[in-house]
Amino acid sequence: MTTAQLPTKSKRVDIGIHGMTCASCVGRAERALKKVPGVQEVSVNLATESARVMVQPSEQIEARLRRAVRDAGYEPVAANAAIDAPTESNWAGFAPVALGLALSVPLMLPMLGDLLGLHWMLPAWIQFALATPVQFILGARFYKAGWHSLKALSGNMDLLVAIGTSAGWALSVWLWLSAAPGAMPHLYFEASAVVITLVLLGKWLEARAKRQTTSAIRALHALRPETAHLLGLDGEMDVPIDEVLVGDELVVRPGERFAVDGRVLEGQTQVDESMLTGEPLPVSKTRQDRVTGGTLNGDGRVIVQVTATGVDTVLAGIIRLVEDAQAAKAPIQRLVDKVSAVFVPVVLVLALLTLLGWWLTGAPFEVAVINAVTVLVIACPCALGLATPAAIMAGTGVAAQHGILIKDAQALELAHKAEVVVFDKTGTLTLGQARLTDFAVPADADQNALLAIAGALQSGSGHPLARAVVMAAQDKQLALPVVTKLQSTPGKGLRGQVNGEDYLIGSVRWMQELGVQLDGLDARLQSLTAQGATLAVMAHQTPAGLKALALLAFGDEPKAGAGAAIAILRARGIRVMMLSGDNTGAALAMAKRVGLQPDEVISNVLPGDKAAHIAKLKQQGLTVVMVGDGVNDAPALAAADVGMAMANVGGGTDVAMHAAGITLMRGDLALVAAALDISNRTVAKIRQNLFWAFVYNVAGIPLAAFGFLSPVMAGAAMAMSSVSVMSNALLLKRWEPKTADSTINQLGSEHVAARVV
Repeated sequence: MTTAQLPTKSKRVDIGIHGMTCASCVGRAERALKKVPGVQEVSVNLATESARVMVQPSEQIEARLRRAVRDAGYEPVAANAAIDAPTESNWAGFAPVALGLALSVPLMLPMLGDLLGLHWMLPAWIQFALATPVQFILGARFYKAGWHSLKALSGNMDLLVAIGTSAGWALSVWLWLSAAPGAMPHLYFEASAVVITLVLLGKWLEARAKRQTTSAIRALHALRPETAHLLGLDGEMDVPIDEVLVGDELVVRPGERFAVDGRVLEGQTQVDESMLTGEPLPVSKTRQDRVTGGTLNGDGRVIVQVTATGVDTVLAGIIRLVEDAQAAKAPIQRLVDKVSAVFVPVVLVLALLTLLGWWLTGAPFEVAVINAVTVLVIACPCALGLATPAAIMAGTGVAAQHGILIKDAQALELAHKAEVVVFDKTGTLTLGQARLTDFAVPADADQNALLAIAGALQSGSGHPLARAVVMAAQDKQLALPVVTKLQSTPGKGLRGQVNGEDYLIGSVRWMQELGVQLDGLDARLQSLTAQGATLAVMAHQTPAGLKALALLAFGDEPKAGAGAAIAILRARGIRVMMLSGDNTGAALAMAKRVGLQPDEVISNVLPGDKAAHIAKLKQQGLTVVMVGDGVNDAPALAAADVGMAMANVGGGTDVAMHAAGITLMRGDLALVAAALDISNRTVAKIRQNLFWAFVYNVAGIPLAAFGFLSPVMAGAAMAMSSVSVMSNALLLKRWEPKTADSTINQLGSEHVAARVV
């Protein structure tokens, strides 16, 4: 358990809760906590298995909250237990499901034989031996959860499963024991065993997805080094990060991550801040410049004075944003759990009325019992329990085959309602790699010869901008001359000799410090600066001083399908926006290239601001989808109704994937519309399945109550409902994402053209 003091006299208490299985469990836990004196507000999150409680500080308030959780039937644990727990295999907890399958399949074989015209049945004692362990050992969790549900006077799927399967098992035992010697009655052991096994399978899939929700927080914590190099009177000394104090001086070596927030005291370097801004281009850092914990140091050794540690760092703030977004209440509740709360007591009352009605009208008590149990058998939630997980498994399975990884059912259920799709720029709409976009030289200069010299000077550097220059020279198949006396100035540039002549490449500011005159390149410099490009200058040492030879502009390129993907979304009536940490010029220049209007672009946005913009859109009643790829996008991905992560190569992608409900395994932006489409089709199948599941119950329960159905027919109807639900769900296997051309043609090319710049 952790607590955090707030500015008001209220106190926040975080508690981990183990044992919750569905939305009704969330409601029961919230009601139990709200009954504790002093509690002002409660938010229980099923995915993170935690509760966030606002209370008036009082003696032993935390102990009372833990007791309330335990009395409600759940286990109170530390708030960060899920994060600190060791990472489990994807197959963890599958053993009970496998055992249930092994015991249930033999029971299903006779039913499958009936469909083929083969009438046979396992001996009753074998059916009993196979079904009983499934019912009372593997199904024990349903009895326990159902009992707590009854005590709380609420209904859920666990209670439905416990009642329905118990009715089928008890009826089978009664028919077996009351049968005449040598007779073979029709038994229903297979119904109870198969229902429990399939529901266990659904619970296992839920648990596996739930474990992944804590991975985003783990990945963010992993960005912080465990130790720091403290600079003291006796030199450098490695100390745990938790012992670093504000004002300490730390040494950060090339290639290391900054442990905390600070200010550069000595040295120059380049810092990769993509985890913070999403911008792939390194940022020069010199004396008095700020650095952020978690960012990656480049090729310079620097001494940093600590300005913030622990919960006060920028990285800790990002972690809090992700935690808060994940702890927010889900926008929709499980439909089946809502219906179950009403369905269970109604079925029990109907079964009791059936028993009393037949008995009081003079029918034998055994007939009354059989008809009452038939009501429970046909009301057994086999199809109801399969309706949602069957469609979700089929939809997520076919989506994964086409590169769309759907992590949880909530994202699948919400994506089709999308009204606004918000794109991150760098790495999502763009390639996320620095490229040499312009190599401007005076009119009388040989561009290729100068580019070859620039490539030669940069060929020994691992800097992203240097690699971009070398790649540009290689694309033109230029022969690079030999460079000698190469000397690097961290954070500024480098110089070297080619054919005995001195050349320099570096930042515009460095060149200005050295007195380089741009002469005819001034106009081009202003133009490229207005476009938001990152600039460098190549100069030549002459007897009269340094002379500028070329202006190098670096930028990003839009992905090939960015414009078409935006056109498809607009044609579907969806609003499209772009959030970027870039400056306004760069953001607007890229927006124009992908077909976005200036009023659809928000630039200079930090991670916290991205999440705030998403929250503002949601406050307008809009269903928001956020598409991003990096650590800086994680808070916004978690805050959106649906987060979609682009699985690009590079740091931070894993964090984005864990924070998002949907991961697009390729950088193809057409998958965004495809994900919305498979969501729409899967939700349609869920609704169809629930309709057919209720048709069997609504039509079958009255027939059973009035004696028009026998237990045999009830069991057959139950089996038919399961077959229809599964068959309908499997139709999703035919789904394929449409190409951009076919989608635009289908939605109307005129409509698309009218909306695209």
